[in-house]
Amino acid sequence: MNELPEQENDHQIMFNEELSQDFLQTITSVCDKENVQCFLIGGYVRDLMLKNPCKDIDVVVLGSGPDIARKVASGLGKDIHVSIFKNFGTAMFKYKGWDIEFVGARKESYAETSRKPHVEPGTLEDDQKRRDFTINALAISLNAKDRGALTDPFGGIQDLNKGILRTPLDPEITYSDDPLRMMRAIRFASQLNFTIEEQSLKAIHKNKQRISIVSMERVSDELNKIMMTEKPSVGFKLLFDTGLLHIIFPQLVALHGVEYVGKKGHKDNFYHTLEVLDNICKNTDNLWLRWAALLHDIAKPATKRFEPEVGWTFHGHEDKGARMVPKIFNHLKLPLNEKMKYVQKLVLLHLRPIVLSQSHVTDSAVRRLLFEAGDDIDDLMTLCEADITSKNESKVAKYLKNFEVVRQKLKEVEEKDHMRNWQPPVTGEMIMQAFDLKPGREVGIIKNAIREAILDGEIGSNKDEAWQFMLKKGAELGLKPIN
Repeated sequence: MNELPEQENDHQIMFNEELSQDFLQTITSVCDKENVQCFLIGGYVRDLMLKNPCKDIDVVVLGSGPDIARKVASGLGKDIHVSIFKNFGTAMFKYKGWDIEFVGARKESYAETSRKPHVEPGTLEDDQKRRDFTINALAISLNAKDRGALTDPFGGIQDLNKGILRTPLDPEITYSDDPLRMMRAIRFASQLNFTIEEQSLKAIHKNKQRISIVSMERVSDELNKIMMTEKPSVGFKLLFDTGLLHIIFPQLVALHGVEYVGKKGHKDNFYHTLEVLDNICKNTDNLWLRWAALLHDIAKPATKRFEPEVGWTFHGHEDKGARMVPKIFNHLKLPLNEKMKYVQKLVLLHLRPIVLSQSHVTDSAVRRLLFEAGDDIDDLMTLCEADITSKNESKVAKYLKNFEVVRQKLKEVEEKDHMRNWQPPVTGEMIMQAFDLKPGREVGIIKNAIREAILDGEIGSNKDEAWQFMLKKGAELGLKPIN
């Protein structure tokens, strides 16, 4: 990053182009007409300095935020809906892809049992003091008389230049007042590749138990933002080192550590998991595929066994892990819908391509994998390739070459058999009609037998062969067709 000027007024020229948007000009006109001081503040100013894109605008006014919001919206157009949040004294509206929020300058005080502050009107300085980090306390004037002037009372520009996250006030107070700021510190460290200042890091560790007063929805929102950074392992290692992870996500912490029997030890599955997560982030911005990477080995602690002949084993961890996914999603207040089912499926199947890559790849095995993975087969292969974390380059090359063989076989079988989202040509309803049956055990047996026979290549995936196989299987069960 190019170093920023450290004199506040040196930035006015720098901001001329950035402050030319029509809505900012309108804010200036309205506030000057109302004789109200107004400032850009927070994340937009920080990202402006870092030359990072940002569509969220925070405007602090020395007056009523909702009143100014309504007047600015009216000046921009008749159809702009302004949302007013009376409890917080804020208002916001959307305009040409921008989210613009207005708030009156305020000072805050907190009760020990809540992160919701008691709010009263304050000065710009009061408002800057209540900000989480010095880099988010920077303010740019929007009034015509000093438009573009920067106010930086806590050395935020220096911290931006040094890549440091530091709180404006005593970090113990900042984090105790609003414990979500601990998650935000770690998220910004991961997002911006910044270092959390030493006293701040100690304060997070000391106040970690305070995270329990924050709703899990807010915690998970920060977790998702960490997941979407370029290298999420940075954030998860900080969560682990500060002790926050032990409180919010103990199942992940359980992966940490290496156990030995004699000289035989297993790898540290916590750090392996973070490697897999970083690997997959090089190839996808799919949040839920990233979650599948984080959870793919989640059941290894529960399935860990030592077998003298082979060493440490984790038999069935993929199946148990898939069964753990709904409980983890429920605990973290993540969606319990098709996104959860997608993660569950990938955790369940994540060993299958690896097994195929280590043996002769049969059409039958590939058909089964295509049938079970469906449209998610490509994501599954991406996950499996990310799961290769060996430091042995020749071993990695061998695995990747084998996966190419599996990918080619998947392509060939799919072109021939069209197994993605495939359904057997004879349905349960057809079986019931053929033998005059009601729903029951016999229908399930015949239906499963048809599916298995097609997947094993015993019969073709067409109605005629499936129908004849159905009649044969029915006869074995003592059933007679009605026609």
